[in-house]
Amino acid sequence: MKKQLINPGLRKERYYNELHFSSAVRVGDMIWVSGCVGAHIETGVIGKTMTEQAKQAFENVKEVLEAAGASMSDIVEIMTFHTDQRGEIAEFIVVKDQYLPNNFPAWTGVGVSQLARPEFKIEIRVVAVIGCGSD
Repeated sequence: MKKQLINPGLRKERYYNELHFSSAVRVGDMIWVSGCVGAHIETGVIGKTMTEQAKQAFENVKEVLEAAGASMSDIVEIMTFHTDQRGEIAEFIVVKDQYLPNNFPAWTGVGVSQLARPEFKIEIRVVAVIGCGSD
């Protein structure tokens, strides 16, 4: 099997070329998606609330998975990093359940003091297996 780097759209320029990492790596039917934050890739707009940031982060995950040939239902593991795990976890779960409404993947939530930028509240990384979901 060969490793395939997944860097759709502006992600190739911004992440791969400038920051030297791939948005995802696919080997066979497995995909590892790098951490996605609540910033819009084209506009740079960062949501002010956990709900806004979580929705954008999941949209970013979805875009990368689709570029790799997968869907959200193919996610088998999710790892989230929260700057306010106690205060905003309930808000995050509401959004998570909108994007992952059934066949829940394994999930690890980690509280951190800071992410790459101080305004980021959430970062989401996932592992997916193409074709294992219910879509």
